[in-house]
Amino acid sequence: MKIALIGYGKMGKTIEQIALKRGHQIVSIIDINNPEDFNSDAFRGADVAIEFTTPATAFNNYMKCFEANVPVVSGTTGWLEHITEIKEKCEKEGKTFFYASNFSIGVNIFFALNKYLAKIMNRFPSYDVKMEEVHHIHKLDAPSGTAITLAEEILENMERKDRWTLESPEKPTDIAIHAIREGEVPGIHKVTYDSDVDYITIEHHAKSREGFALGAVIAAEYACGKKGFLGMEDMLKF
Repeated sequence: MKIALIGYGKMGKTIEQIALKRGHQIVSIIDINNPEDFNSDAFRGADVAIEFTTPATAFNNYMKCFEANVPVVSGTTGWLEHITEIKEKCEKEGKTFFYASNFSIGVNIFFALNKYLAKIMNRFPSYDVKMEEVHHIHKLDAPSGTAITLAEEILENMERKDRWTLESPEKPTDIAIHAIREGEVPGIHKVTYDSDVDYITIEHHAKSREGFALGAVIAAEYACGKKGFLGMEDMLKF
């Protein structure tokens, strides 16, 4: 498979190493210094582009990929105000877009566990729910896309909560997400249900970026040759 990389920071370099180990070719690398390469024959000849950049640049990158008819796999978070437009491009123009707030297989197992636990805890109003996420100091958005996904899954399955808030809840129906930025932490996510007599916590700790990078390459393998708006649930079929 011919892969184009958009974003060549620590994650991009890790994706490159894993893709090469799995027998793929890296045919184009686009970073902040060479955006003109979106128009290159090398980029246009890619089977798929894997995009890990910034919230400010991601949507424009997607549009350039669509113009070149290159399928996109993206793990950039913080741009979801444009998600309706992306879905319309996939539905009406036959574009291919695979998005995940977190490509780690372990995190997606954690998502499934989170939804199941929320369904159970919906029956026990004596437990309040709160969340915490910890990431490295270079992460630009807060809360993380993974934390937002976890919170939205709880909201879908818990009738007594109607929105998430950053840091402090403003009313009893809020889910508070405490976001911490420190050191080089790859990612920690914690969901806690607290009552007067006990508490229940589920949490996921990433040990390195490799789990995210491997998941992104596997997603690219899955998306290649498909059409539409895709995600980890399509691929993993939980």
